Amino acid sequence: MDLNNCYKILGIDPGSNITGYAIIGVDNYNLFTIDIGCINVKKVKDHFERIKIIHKTVKELINFHKPNVLSIEGPYYGQNVQSMLKLGRAQGVVIAAALEYGIDIYEYAPRKVKISVTGNGRASKEQVAGMINNILQIKDDSLPFDATDAAAIALCHYYSDYSSIIPKEDLHFRKNKWLQFIEDNPDRIIKK
Repeated sequence: MDLNNCYKILGIDPGSNITGYAIIGVDNYNLFTIDIGCINVKKVKDHFERIKIIHKTVKELINFHKPNVLSIEGPYYGQNVQSMLKLGRAQGVVIAAALEYGIDIYEYAPRKVKISVTGNGRASKEQVAGMINNILQIKDDSLPFDATDAAAIALCHYYSDYSSIIPKEDLHFRKNKWLQFIEDNPDRIIKK
């Protein structure tokens, strides 16, 4: 597979301590992981320094991998106002990095991400990680949940925006193939 010509989705699970990232490639209907990991700034005491590191690292990821889009988990309501503020800052610097490179940005609610990957909006992090490992054929069961959540966010975009990712001529070909199947197999069609 040609990593320079495939469609790339950068998924980000933002956090003020750990920001997960995953770059998913799409090539001829094949999904694969290009890069996956975490930006861990837990040991950095100054919050603004943490934000600076997250921004710089996301820019490096974008510059190196040249993704087509950024798929990021959108804000959700939390109990702790201070935590939500810090999370919002982390989301903001990730979005700012994508804007600097002119990348389209898509935001998905945590529930939508879980539904798109597992079919269950209340899925546990373990269930999400299991599905990610299965779908993307990742053999490493020790990946942090922040990384597998980022991959789930990238996959959510793939599932949500499939028609703009797959070339139009391929979609037309698949539609014609389906119509041909129906014509060839009228006995398999259930009519109401």
